[in-house]
Amino acid sequence: MAVSLSESAARHVSNFIAKRGKGFGIRLGVKTSGCSGMAYKLEFVDHTEAEDLVFESHGVNVVIDPKSLAYLDGTELDFVKEGLNEGFKFNNPNVKDQCGCGESFNV
Repeated sequence: MAVSLSESAARHVSNFIAKRGKGFGIRLGVKTSGCSGMAYKLEFVDHTEAEDLVFESHGVNVVIDPKSLAYLDGTELDFVKEGLNEGFKFNNPNVKDQCGCGESFNV
């Protein structure tokens, strides 16, 4: 079981943590939302909870709660630039279907 960051995503997260001046890493999770049932959560984390799982990827700590890991196992978080747009992209092998707008998914 593992979740990882691409080099581009790790560099982007590291830069943001440095600008914040603090931070343990980044938290990935899922929540019930959207037309397909689930949506991703992404936030900076300054400390972990007792039940959290921590993965290290390219020098960045990736924190995940056990319930979310079932949906995120094997996922790589990438940071992509497409024309004038840039942002995080979840490469999740567990996704069976997603809504047309790409904001939610189901497994």
